[in-house]
Amino acid sequence: METIVTTPVSFTSNAVNEIKRLMNEDGFDTAQVLRVGVKGGGCSGMTYILGFDAPTEKDSHFEIEGIPCIMEKAHDIYLTGMEVDWAGGLNSRGFTFNNPNASKTCGCGTSFAV
Repeated sequence: METIVTTPVSFTSNAVNEIKRLMNEDGFDTAQVLRVGVKGGGCSGMTYILGFDAPTEKDSHFEIEGIPCIMEKAHDIYLTGMEVDWAGGLNSRGFTFNNPNASKTCGCGTSFAV
């Protein structure tokens, strides 16, 4: 298991609070950790992944404010320096991604190109 000393991504305090709230819900699978990543698709070419998953041998491990996180090592080039935020309220979009590596993003804020 490889552990990263510096975190490749960051979370705002709103995002940390929401993730911890989700982790404290009844029935949360404590064997899973927070996965940050990308996958092909979306209106700009790639879509962000943010969800709970089981670690694999392809993952790097890091922790943000007590939240265990994983990310496929190959995703570093797309995500290093990205900030994840959470917006609540009537006009919210949920988790948002501010990625300095993206050459363009879409209106929904969950898809990007590099």
